[in-house]
Amino acid sequence: MKKFLASTVAASALALMLGMASARAEDTVDPNAKQGGEIIATYKDDVTTLDPAIGYDWQNWSMIKSLFDGLMDYEPGTTKLKPDLAESYEISPDGKTFTFKLRHGVKFHNGREMTADDVKYSLDRVTNPKTQSPGAGFFGSIKGYDDVAAGKAESLSGVTVVDPYIVKFELTRPDATFLHVMAINFSHVVPKEEVEKYGADFGKHPVGTGAFKLAEWTLGQRIVFVRNPDYWHKGLPHLDKITFEVGQEPIVALLRMQKGEIDLPLDNIPPAKFQEVMADPEQKARVVEGGQLHTGYITMNTTMAPFDNVKVRQAVNMAINKARIVQIVNNRAVPANQPLPPSMPGYDKEFKGYPYDVAKAKALLAEAGHPDGFDTQLFAMNTDPNPRIAQAIQQDLAAIGIKASIQALAQANVIAAGGDKAGAPMIWSGGMGWIADFPDPSNFYGPILGCAGAVPGGWNWSWYCNKDLDAKAAEADSITDPAKSEERNKMWSAIYDKIMEDAPWVPVFNEQRFTIKSARMGGADNLYVDPVHVFVNYDNVYVKDVQ
Repeated sequence: MKKFLASTVAASALALMLGMASARAEDTVDPNAKQGGEIIATYKDDVTTLDPAIGYDWQNWSMIKSLFDGLMDYEPGTTKLKPDLAESYEISPDGKTFTFKLRHGVKFHNGREMTADDVKYSLDRVTNPKTQSPGAGFFGSIKGYDDVAAGKAESLSGVTVVDPYIVKFELTRPDATFLHVMAINFSHVVPKEEVEKYGADFGKHPVGTGAFKLAEWTLGQRIVFVRNPDYWHKGLPHLDKITFEVGQEPIVALLRMQKGEIDLPLDNIPPAKFQEVMADPEQKARVVEGGQLHTGYITMNTTMAPFDNVKVRQAVNMAINKARIVQIVNNRAVPANQPLPPSMPGYDKEFKGYPYDVAKAKALLAEAGHPDGFDTQLFAMNTDPNPRIAQAIQQDLAAIGIKASIQALAQANVIAAGGDKAGAPMIWSGGMGWIADFPDPSNFYGPILGCAGAVPGGWNWSWYCNKDLDAKAAEADSITDPAKSEERNKMWSAIYDKIMEDAPWVPVFNEQRFTIKSARMGGADNLYVDPVHVFVNYDNVYVKDVQ
């Protein structure tokens, strides 16, 4: 086996082998950082869970990352992989066996040392159908996954505890995304005894190895994190306390930040205030932009009539005036014509997508047997500008005879409806639109368009499942040779072209996120850890005015 230590040279060799970003042994701690102090951040909606196996929206990912760690992580502000709970790792020459050596002395918040048994337990748990993890499909290349997913086994045969500090993963095929998967929240390590203690309520009583630990959770009001004094990463975190206040309207939160009452209004700058903020040099200097690998889309439930008819779905694609929707968000986006955003490898620059053509859309509806249209429901998150975007979609659909009643709900309710096969005919994904878990085209497929995501509680809200495309996706992900990266990207382009032919989605736009921080916050120039992960790196945030 070829060994890769947590060093720049060795990790660069891995990058050459697998075509991935190089890793660095340690994070750089800001020399200006001051220890102590606290910040207040706000969200409009409450958080549903802090369980890393289940949480799957941009709010709880930030929090989960502060409570838990995984084998791999990214260098702050980049898409470069680095070992985290792993001290080093080995990859077999055939790219099918990954062996991780764990750090010694890493403790859970309950004081117990983390070992390889915890890593295996966490992976067995996230893939067990009883957990209903929306991220289970990410682990499909591990041996034994199919048996666990089918309920035939309780444990992944491909994950072996070699000794307390070494864990081995055997894959059924080379997987170009595997190290990225080990960096996402679903792979974070949890203690079995705490999960068994709290059962389904573990997400309300999270215990991890992360920089912060939960001190208080008052539903509908606030969540409080305090510094983990036993955190394994020396010098981090800087803050003593973070208070997340929930139920804050974004406009109110922005005003409170301007008055110095809070530090971080996290629901994006409200569209109605965007121009005002950007016109003020002092405020503009504190604006942080992120979330480049993003697509906002409309899903159509392909198992529900009449959306089980491809012509109906194609008609809807032609009915949506994307340019007008982009105007609603103050042109902070560009129209989309395919699931992948333009900066993602595999994006098909030659693909034109569906034109905005009301007459053609009406003709397709008539061919599908709906010359007079039909009635349906459109679910949307109730935070501005999403209700206004939903109204624009409603008007576009009405122009071809489709009468869509809008169900404007809290984020958690929309997500629940999408994860229910009989829950929602159509969903506007705004506020929850897909942002890549890692910078690879496969990530826009498996969880949200592949068969593995079309499960109860999953994120494939169109319930689209094409087994032929699943096979092609697996074939593409088996190509790990960087010399064949262009071949792999072309395979992914073909997959997404076929998806657009089947039209389970209307890709609407690729949007940027804009958040503003208070003047007293330091270490937050990259609030978003990288262009892929829209979460705040609270480990590195500090307060400038700490005495």
